[in-house]
Amino acid sequence: MDWHTWMAFFAASWVIAISPGSGAVLSMIHGLSYGVRKTGATILGLELGLLLILVVAGAGVGSLLIASELAFNAVKVLGACYLIYLGWCQWRAGAKGTLGGDLVAAPAGWRRRVLTGLLTNATNPKGILFMVAVLPQFLTDARPLWIQLLVMAVTMLSVDLIVMNGYAASASALRRLMQSASAMRAQNRVFGGLLMLVGAGLFFVKRGTQHG
Repeated sequence: MDWHTWMAFFAASWVIAISPGSGAVLSMIHGLSYGVRKTGATILGLELGLLLILVVAGAGVGSLLIASELAFNAVKVLGACYLIYLGWCQWRAGAKGTLGGDLVAAPAGWRRRVLTGLLTNATNPKGILFMVAVLPQFLTDARPLWIQLLVMAVTMLSVDLIVMNGYAASASALRRLMQSASAMRAQNRVFGGLLMLVGAGLFFVKRGTQHG
C-alpha cells in the first residue's frame, strides 16, 4: 500500500470510528456502568466484530451478501433485533446500573461483554455495506491482497480501539455524578432508548443497487 493511499485510509478510519453508532453507544453504556478497565472486554468484542466484517468484506463475501437480498435482509433483521433487545434490557435495568441484569452480572461477565461487543459489530449491516463500498477504493492489484488487508486491519482496529476507549472514558468520568437511583434509572433509559433507536434504524438500511 502506497504512503498516500494509507494516509487516506487512515483518515477514513478516524471518520468511521468517530461517527456515532451502536459500538459507540455500547462503549458509553459499559463505561458508565463498569468503568474503563472492565469495559476493555466489551471493546475487545467490538474489535473482533470489526475484524470479522473487514475480513468478510475483503474476501468478497460481503459483496455476495449485499447481492443476495435474502442474506442481506437476514443479517439486517438479526442485527436490528439484537440491538433492540440490548436496548430493552438496558431500559428495564432501572436503577441497577447494569445492562440487562443477569446478562452481564454472571460470574463470567467479561465473556458476556466480549460476546455482546462481538455480536453488536458483526451483525451490523451498515458496517458490511461500508466495508464493501470503501475497501475496494484502497486496494490495488500491484500488491498481494493479504498484505493490504493486514495493513488495513491493523490501522482500522488501532484507530477504533482509541476511539472506543475514548467514548468509554468520557462516560466513565460521569460515574460519580450518576450514583443516585434516579440518575442511574435516567441513564439506563437514555442509553437503552438510543440502542433501540439505532436498532430500529437498521430496518431501513437498503442494499446498494446492483448493476450487471
